[in-house]
Amino acid sequence: MKILKNPILIGFCFIALFIYIANRLALPLPSWVYFYVNDFLCMPIVLSFSLAILRYIKKSDLIYVPLSIILIMTAYYAIYFEWLMPKLHTRYTGDLIDVVLYFIGAFLFYVFQKRLF
Repeated sequence: MKILKNPILIGFCFIALFIYIANRLALPLPSWVYFYVNDFLCMPIVLSFSLAILRYIKKSDLIYVPLSIILIMTAYYAIYFEWLMPKLHTRYTGDLIDVVLYFIGAFLFYVFQKRLF
């Protein structure tokens, strides 16, 4: 599964994991890193793993995620994490910038998925 071996995806996952661990350990990083970087990385990571699973199930490397599915998944994440979860849990806050970052990350995935995977 060449998707899971792609150095860009691996780098994105390591960056997201580093930020998560740094947050848990209260390491001093700029606030924009804590608040926005993982939101930007979220959709490329989720969509890449989704594509890998889909290709594994269908046994074809010629499958790509269509724009409509990318937009639906991104809208779902935006609604769930930026509208619904803030209403249910105080840990979450809704932020329009996060929504924009989800869609920018999704758009970049769409543009580069055929070149990278």
